Amino acid sequence: MALLTEPLATYAAGRAGRIAISGIGIVAPGAIGIDAFRALLNAGMSAVAPIELFDTEGLCAHNAALVIDFKARDYIPPMKLRRMNTLSRYAVSAARLAIDDAGAALPNDAGVALGTVFGPVQTSVDYMQEYVAKGAALAPPQLFAESVANAPGSHIAIELDLRGFNVTITQRESSLLAAAMFASGQIVKGTVPAAIIGGVEEVNEMVFSVLDRVGALAHAQGDLTEGMRPFDRRRNGMSIGEGSAIFIAEREPSREPYGWISGFGMARDTTATISDWGNGDEQVAAAMRAAIDDAGIEISGIDAIYASANGTKRGDRLEFRAIQYLFGDEVPPVVATKAYFGEYAAGGGLQFAAALLAMRDQRLHASFGLDEPDTELRFMPVRGSRPANLRNILVNSISAGGGIVCAVISRERA
Repeated sequence: MALLTEPLATYAAGRAGRIAISGIGIVAPGAIGIDAFRALLNAGMSAVAPIELFDTEGLCAHNAALVIDFKARDYIPPMKLRRMNTLSRYAVSAARLAIDDAGAALPNDAGVALGTVFGPVQTSVDYMQEYVAKGAALAPPQLFAESVANAPGSHIAIELDLRGFNVTITQRESSLLAAAMFASGQIVKGTVPAAIIGGVEEVNEMVFSVLDRVGALAHAQGDLTEGMRPFDRRRNGMSIGEGSAIFIAEREPSREPYGWISGFGMARDTTATISDWGNGDEQVAAAMRAAIDDAGIEISGIDAIYASANGTKRGDRLEFRAIQYLFGDEVPPVVATKAYFGEYAAGGGLQFAAALLAMRDQRLHASFGLDEPDTELRFMPVRGSRPANLRNILVNSISAGGGIVCAVISRERA
């Protein structure tokens, strides 16, 4: 795999370097386990609901997609559980579910690559409150140990006795695909035979309040009720979500895989501000094209796009303009899933899981939240779930701040 010149970078894996995804573990809003997640998507039900976790009075937004009916003790022994924060509990539980789904333990030299958007913000808040109230000598050291973003990945490696690389990547909406790109490159190079890749995120009051105050969250506006509306002309922001999605990535799969990661493309939109999307649709198109080229296929070989669209005005516009720029009048079916489980959910992993389920089941999911398409759209996103002949699916991840990572999932190894 080779790194090309900036702003475009791609791992030239091609058909000889495709990586199998042989297991998926899900801890998601409204769904624990891959079968429950499939049922959520197939039912066309959103997990975004009014927040009861903390008080949202005085804010514009009041909804999020939260993990409920989840019992970490079902997956983690009590003495270990007490040493983990919420993020680590989500990630370790999802990792165990992924191993069970794959049907085989990973070798000890496997690696771990996780993505997270904000990491352990709540743990840091808890630690600082204890520090201020009790002083440095009495502040719980375990809280400090869990206040770093790589704590969930470290717990996974310890619990599963994995001794390969262990990295955590924070790249906003692109965190999961960036982690997957790193891990896939290491597997192709032979550094490790397999890896856990995944994402983890939690919703907390501080992050929610900040996003609300900068106007990033969906909110009621006139006669418009609060809701996440990807590609809709009335969209006014995202709803956020939490959870963890963990994937077993192998060069030689232990079972029939969900699909094969066949290509990656990466670029940067230099017109973006630090907290918003820009207008560099050509760069987004370049990242998509790089992923397609890396997969060794033609543009016409893409059978569906699982979009990054999250209901933000600039972010959605940037993506659909890039899609139209690259595909012209031959846009393949486009699916927007994030309104099912919120933005940032599982560090972006649930969107990737949905695309892998579409490949396994040979069935496209319905886009959620779209009622009145943006007037600039020259294609119609998929409105109802339907069977499809899916050989290659393009997955887009476009971050506020300018980061872009795209991936291609293929049905066949070659």
